[in-house]
Amino acid sequence: MGNLDRVDLELLKALSADPRATVVALSDRLGLSRNTVQARMARLEQSGALLSYERSISTRALGFPIDAFISVTVRQADLPRIAAELERIPEIVQAHGLSGQVDLLARVSCRDTQHLFDTDARILGIEGVERTETSLVMGEVIQHRVAPLMELAQQEA
Repeated sequence: MGNLDRVDLELLKALSADPRATVVALSDRLGLSRNTVQARMARLEQSGALLSYERSISTRALGFPIDAFISVTVRQADLPRIAAELERIPEIVQAHGLSGQVDLLARVSCRDTQHLFDTDARILGIEGVERTETSLVMGEVIQHRVAPLMELAQQEA
């Protein structure tokens, strides 16, 4: 990782702009052979630069319109077991380990505020969870993006 050349960055930028682009479309757009694009994509996958081919699915469309972030403070020795238990809670759609006063940040999607309350209670009920703090998502201000970072990397390359 970190050793992406100009062609890798152009390929990643094209994929970011059109994640469903075919190898043929990418090779046409970048002026590269199909084999070159395929080889580069395989190498980018193996290196961990390309993460997931999973489509983003709206939790709202599934009937879970309430999004919240739950900050979780835990006993440090219990962190691996707690993380495994959190993974079994379907409402947790993403979680991160943090440095600082909060140990974990879980993003949850729920049907309504009662469902959110119950989900928080399930998290609090895990042995070793000391406290939680819930922040309701009011709206997404900046969507997940990497294009500005790719442009910065291209400038530095």
